[in-house]
Amino acid sequence: MSSTINTVAVLGGTGNIGTHIVRGLLVGGFTVTILTRANSSSPRPTFDPYPVRFLEVDYSSPSSLASAFQGQDAVVSTIATGAVQEQKKVIDAAIEAGVKRFVPSEFGVHTRKEGVEKTRLGGLLEGKRAVVDYLIGKEGDISWTGLSTGLFFDSALSKGLAGVNVENGTATIVDSGNELWPASLRSHVGRTVSEILRHPDLTKNQYLATASFNVSQNQLVKLVEELTGKKLEVTHVSSKDLFQQGEEKLKKGDYSAFVEFLQVHFLADGAGNKLAEQESANEKLRLQTEDVKAALRGWLESEGLLAA
Repeated sequence: MSSTINTVAVLGGTGNIGTHIVRGLLVGGFTVTILTRANSSSPRPTFDPYPVRFLEVDYSSPSSLASAFQGQDAVVSTIATGAVQEQKKVIDAAIEAGVKRFVPSEFGVHTRKEGVEKTRLGGLLEGKRAVVDYLIGKEGDISWTGLSTGLFFDSALSKGLAGVNVENGTATIVDSGNELWPASLRSHVGRTVSEILRHPDLTKNQYLATASFNVSQNQLVKLVEELTGKKLEVTHVSSKDLFQQGEEKLKKGDYSAFVEFLQVHFLADGAGNKLAEQESANEKLRLQTEDVKAALRGWLESEGLLAA
């Protein structure tokens, strides 16, 4: 059986990262089908000038999934973290349909990094680890590629996950603010997934890591001030206190604690999660690193926040 991949089904292709993956695949020359939940009210984006097919699927029905996967060479999942265990049924249906490659909903945090499973954040992401373990056990039936990307840079800025709120003119620095952390523009994630599927033999049964760049909070604050012409009001929080805030939320069943644990994971002094060159798949996939200042300028411009 040829390893060449031409047709790709994307689960969650209308979401925060899914739309960027779909566009990356379309630009890469793939024929893309976006699978949506039956009766979903989510708007259907357009990807002009590229045609894309939408198909409603009952995620709880193995036969509905297997039918949707007929003729698909690969399946890319961007299912939300809270529903990742659903992917086991999806994988079984993909195998039944003869799909060659499955890309699970990883992205973000590197869930295979040693020690992550022992952290509070790793505990919340255990479902993702279990799905990759499941794929490893199915390697005789289907190949797979996992991908971690660090924080989605543009999305993190919009949601304040990097501790910087440009619109409000504030920044909350964790510990010293000097810790480097990996970040990827969502467009970069889309290109990376496309290159993974363009080189199926090179990426078969591997967990890869990519990033547009590494950056620190202090570097980000300096660049924001330079590009907006405005000083940010900076406050500080210790990673210990931030972690405790997350713990208090979790005790009350408030899973928005994920945000505090995510910030501790990437921003705390000594976190050690920057993407080292030797650990990056960028060279393997011929992906260029990007310039953080240019990326920030592009985001600020799109939000109308760039200095005149």
